[in-house]
Amino acid sequence: MKTAIVYYSMSGNTKAVAEKISDKLGAEMIEIRPVKEYPSEGARKFIWGGMKAVMGEKPKLQPYDFSGGYDRIILGTPVWASNISPPIRSFICQNEEALNAAKSIAAVICYAGGGADKAIEKLKKLLGVESLEAELILVDPKDKPSEENEAKIKEFCNKLNDA
Repeated sequence: MKTAIVYYSMSGNTKAVAEKISDKLGAEMIEIRPVKEYPSEGARKFIWGGMKAVMGEKPKLQPYDFSGGYDRIILGTPVWASNISPPIRSFICQNEEALNAAKSIAAVICYAGGGADKAIEKLKKLLGVESLEAELILVDPKDKPSEENEAKIKEFCNKLNDA
């Protein structure tokens, strides 16, 4: 099954997980970056990023190579203020046709402070789907590696391989 992992990662947690999943599934990695980067340190990171997520911002993105034609698309995002990151929101809105054409969509959510369940629900609503093929929610997987997280990644990949 032709699979793409489309992700945004500010601190590297989502990217680290995307790389592991890509290795296990042979998926193509597509990194999404905003034209104007968000503050990545201190209180500004949380205030600015959280405000943009709550407002439903759709920032302009740097060029990326996504031609569609994938059977499965895995979306990877950090949680910002109980929401998906604005760059992933932009990607979804720019690629509705390709996402609707995919046979399945799965999600990888990384967070530090909570709100992952709400972010998943908001992602499904934006996609216009009742459920996702698989969901993976991890707490700081790069910054706080654990056997539990590795087991969750393996289980996620096994679920996708069995589908």
